[in-house]
This record gives sequence, C-alpha cells and structure tokens, in this order.
Amino acid sequence: MYSYRANENRYDNAFVRRAGDSGLELPAVSFGLWHSFGDTANFGDSEKVILKAFDEGIFSFDLAYNYGPGSGAAERMFGNVYREDLKPYRDELVITTKAGFNMWLGPYGNFSSRKTLINAIDGSLERMGLDYVDIFYSHRFDPNTNLEETADALNDIVRSGKALYVGISNYDSKQTAEITKYFKEMHTPFVVNQASYNMLNRTIEDDGLLDTLRDNNKALVAYGPLAEGLLTDKYLGGMEDDIKVHWSNDFMFKNGKDALVKKLNELNDIAANRNQSLAQMSLAWLLHDDVVASVVTGASKVDHLMSNLEALKNTKFTADELTKIDSIIKG
Repeated sequence: MYSYRANENRYDNAFVRRAGDSGLELPAVSFGLWHSFGDTANFGDSEKVILKAFDEGIFSFDLAYNYGPGSGAAERMFGNVYREDLKPYRDELVITTKAGFNMWLGPYGNFSSRKTLINAIDGSLERMGLDYVDIFYSHRFDPNTNLEETADALNDIVRSGKALYVGISNYDSKQTAEITKYFKEMHTPFVVNQASYNMLNRTIEDDGLLDTLRDNNKALVAYGPLAEGLLTDKYLGGMEDDIKVHWSNDFMFKNGKDALVKKLNELNDIAANRNQSLAQMSLAWLLHDDVVASVVTGASKVDHLMSNLEALKNTKFTADELTKIDSIIKG
C-alpha cells in the first residue's frame, strides 16, 4: 500500500534532546513548514525533502493553522504526505501545530479564546488526517482573554485526546510564568514555549524568558534560527534597500544595513575558523544552551536540508568563541 520505506538507520546519527524534565524528546533540528509548503508548492518536491528529513532522523514536523501561503495550506500538504508515506510511522513522529494567527474570518479567527482554540484543533486534525497532534500550541498571547481561559482550553484539548502535550508561542517571560502556574494547577502537560531566537535576536534573553523556562523545567523551541536568511552567506556582500524580514527581526536594522553586513562578516570569520558556514554556526549556537530542546528550520531543497544538518557535527563552543560572538552582536 505504501511505496515509501524509511531508512532503517535513520536514528544512528540522530541528535535528540529532552524538553525540560518531561517525557517529550525532540530532534535537535525540527522540520518547519512555515514557508514554501502549501497549495502553490510542487508536491513532489515538498514530499521529497520531508521524507529525506525523516530518513535523516528528523522526526518532528512543525506546522500552524495559518502556514501556507493560505490558511490551512501547509497542513493540507503535510496531511497528503502523511497519508501517502508517513502513516505507518505515526508512533515515531512528533507532529505539532498552532492556533492564533489569521485563520478564518470573524473575531474568532485570531488569538487564544476557548472557542478559537477548540475550533482550530478540529480543523487542523481533519486537514492532516490525524487523531491527535503531539503538541498543540497557543500561537500568541491574547491581550483580551484572561490566561486562565486559554490554559483551561488547552488542558481540555489534551483531556479530549486531541493533543498529547501543549505549548505556547510568542509569550514573553511574564506571560509564560503566569500561564505556567495555571498549567501546574490543572496538571496539564505543558512542555515548551516556541519563540523567535537567533544570534542576532536576543530579545528573549533580555526579557528573562530562558531563565523562566529553566526555573520551571520547561524548554524552548527556537524558530527563525537564521533570521530569515540574514545569518547565511546571502548578504555578506551587501543588502538591497527593499529587504523584508519577519516583524520579530526588524530591530536588527536600527544602525543601518551596512553596520549589520559588517557584523555578519565578522561572525562568518568565526564560523570559518570552526569549519562551518555562517548558517551552520548559527544553528549550532542555539543548541549550546540546554534549555533549547529543538531548533525549527525549513528547507525547500534536499541540499539545503543536508547543509543544515552538518551543523550538528559541531555544537560545542569555547568560552572565547561565545564571548567574541556576543561582542560582535552587542557592539
């Protein structure tokens, strides 16, 4: 029935990390379907890189209701790959999705009310052909809904059997500490906060989020590890005037593009001394902190995926390297 047969040696060289003190384990690199996956993508190409990721020991696939382009598009595409190829391996897979950003028309298509979250999980499961997801996230803090309602809805989703664990995404330290309290009271299996984090974007460090997670034995899943291409060799020679990045990275241009390009080249010199590309060092750097359970990165081509995985061969940094990186970024 299924033509795909997974690589029997897929876990031989896999890097797996535990999420806090929970039973959840994740590959150091998770496969994200934020960009380049959906109705307008070439299905064969998407299928090829997803299956190659699994063959290389990446068993976690990160989605959201609004990933596309087009709401639900990435989930539909992944659902087709799951039904055609990955369903026999469901017990190995960690499939995650989120609700809260631009999902459908009307007031309930955004944020984290009880109605929004419970409606969203049903749609996501249907599109992917799943009975449950492994982690269901509140995709963003809802300023108009009390956190106890959000926590209660997520708890009920777990109790209904539609998710095994819950997570939050884009919650700051204070918001994380408050909702963690409710989860503890309800005995909800809350495991991770997924946040924008990379060598250039240290917002969560300044906010204290890493310490909050560490103090509560919870984990971080880092998205945007390459700052949407800034932490690659793409801009070492300069940047166009119309460059666009995710809202979470806008502040990087506060001193102008030339200043940022200078920093990127200085970081690239450190990477070269480690026999890594700038992108590989950027992925490895995120994993030097044990609170980071996994780094979410996507790849539309197999060679990009394999290059990213090369980062896992050297995730150790000397104190001098870490100090030099910090001085470049913060200088």
